[in-house]
Amino acid sequence: MGDIMDRVVLHVDVNNAFLSWTAIDLLDKGYKEDIRNIYAIIGGDEKKRTGIVLARSQLAKKAGVITGEPIFMARKKCPYLKNFKSDYSLYQKKSKQLFDYISKYTPDIEIFSIDECFIEYTNVKKLYGDEIEFSKKLSKEIKKNLGFTVNIGIGNNKLCAKMASDFSKPNKIHTLYKHEVKEKIYNLPVGELFGIGKKTNEKLNNIGIKTIGELANSNVETLYKLFKNQANKMIQHAQGIDNSIVDSSYNEPKGISNEITLDRNIEDKNEVYHYLLFLSESVAMRLRKQNKYAKVIAVIIKNKYFIRKTHQKTLNNHTNNTNEIYEFSKKIYDEMQNDDAIRLIGIRLDNLTDKTEEQLSLFDNVTKKENDSNLDNVLDYLKDKYGNDIICKASLNKSDFFQ
Repeated sequence: MGDIMDRVVLHVDVNNAFLSWTAIDLLDKGYKEDIRNIYAIIGGDEKKRTGIVLARSQLAKKAGVITGEPIFMARKKCPYLKNFKSDYSLYQKKSKQLFDYISKYTPDIEIFSIDECFIEYTNVKKLYGDEIEFSKKLSKEIKKNLGFTVNIGIGNNKLCAKMASDFSKPNKIHTLYKHEVKEKIYNLPVGELFGIGKKTNEKLNNIGIKTIGELANSNVETLYKLFKNQANKMIQHAQGIDNSIVDSSYNEPKGISNEITLDRNIEDKNEVYHYLLFLSESVAMRLRKQNKYAKVIAVIIKNKYFIRKTHQKTLNNHTNNTNEIYEFSKKIYDEMQNDDAIRLIGIRLDNLTDKTEEQLSLFDNVTKKENDSNLDNVLDYLKDKYGNDIICKASLNKSDFFQ
């Protein structure tokens, strides 16, 4: 790879993914209307006041409907709104189609979320030519062959490419090269810098930092008092500096994972723990069915601003024990220091093996581990025989979570 200034990264982001993908699926099944062109939302169960708007059409947006608000409030603004249920398995299928299509051009792709990815274009620029012309070509091909539109951001690093793809939508191509940073983002509110959450934004505003440019020119010692080791990185990001690589190693998931898109935003830590318990049961049961053990546990969250974060831990021993996975997932979540409401949460198990070689310390409770393992096996048997709803751990009531 050449000099960092010569580096070119693309960020591809599906426009209104859940609504677009649902629209395409409905049209394929003979539905008469393209829901992208009517007053429509993707949402949860309207019988529950906790059901929220996950996605909205442009007309619904113009009517004042806001992503993340309760559906009953959206209906007050737009009584003739049509609500379509989310279908995560469909979204995963459409997501795979997109990433498989892009992979025809280069393997250097980092899947960032279900509807967006980074492309390290530097390595193939000599093959495909100017990045703006290539982006136009790719955008047209995706629309023609897959039926939906994307925004593409172009920059000299991942941060700038991501920021560029968000400038204006839909179906747009934007650049944010290093020499454009001051002109294009320094006057934007600091909360629009990628990675700055609501609470961080408030803290910055409280000390007089209102724009990205003011953050870029701020004193690291002053910020350190509030943000510790994150202070320097925040200033660098505001200056458009980001040396992180496009990591394609996650594109072939060899682990086991499960995610839940919530029907409302949640902030309470104990409520998050409830979801982590359900997810721990789900992934651990799948692990045991494959007679495998995991050594790496990752917790995935997406906050209400659609920013996705992942944090993981490597265990001393491989495990397939529900309670161990749950306890570690709680610790991992606590370390993530999330300061925004959550709309998606997941657990991924990696570094799988067919056998485990435990290194027991003097303080390990062997009897408890054996009892937990026996309980897991009994629960697996009951769920296989009578269904997943037959029984669950005492602190988990599945009716709390599903529409």
